[in-house]
Amino acid sequence: MYEDPVNYVRLEEDRKVLPEWPQSHFSHPATVSKGVLRTILSGLKVQEHRVAPLRWIQGEAPLELVFNDNEVTLLSAEMADALALAQYNERVTFYLSEPLTFARRTITSGGLYIQGTELHLLLGNWRIIYGIPTYGMIYDRRYPMRPTVAKGFDLFFEPADAVIPQQSSVLDNLLANSKDELVIDLSKVTTQERTPVSLPSSVF
Repeated sequence: MYEDPVNYVRLEEDRKVLPEWPQSHFSHPATVSKGVLRTILSGLKVQEHRVAPLRWIQGEAPLELVFNDNEVTLLSAEMADALALAQYNERVTFYLSEPLTFARRTITSGGLYIQGTELHLLLGNWRIIYGIPTYGMIYDRRYPMRPTVAKGFDLFFEPADAVIPQQSSVLDNLLANSKDELVIDLSKVTTQERTPVSLPSSVF
């Protein structure tokens, strides 16, 4: 879809989506305006995950924006194009990086898909410093939805009333994996560019 020396937006097949199981199919292709995607990407925030004793000592960590303005501009345009071309078993993945040295870079990566009026977004890595191995497979570009290290952050979206709550296990909560994925109700995302929904190829 889109690729430059340090970033990309791609379509990737999700092997968990089975042709014989329609309930698993994504609502793709989907027409989602750049304005809606810009609103969503601009509303994503992360917070350092702190266990209860650490919160008692240090308090809550501050919320930080996931993407800067340039990243929002790039991703909103390329994701809109990708969703319009995606098939029922393809998700949109993204990878952003900034070289630090010859062997190290900062990466942010993840993916998204749409089912009905719900946008599912997973943040695999956020501003992680990745050491490029001298030999062997380079995992960060190959698997954008997989964390390269323990995550240690929680993902939020504002306005919060657009988020559909999801259940998570005790283990996920302990490992800070319970809040790395959001399900957003697209019908509650407000933007001047929004248009009515049309299914099965949804339009926002």
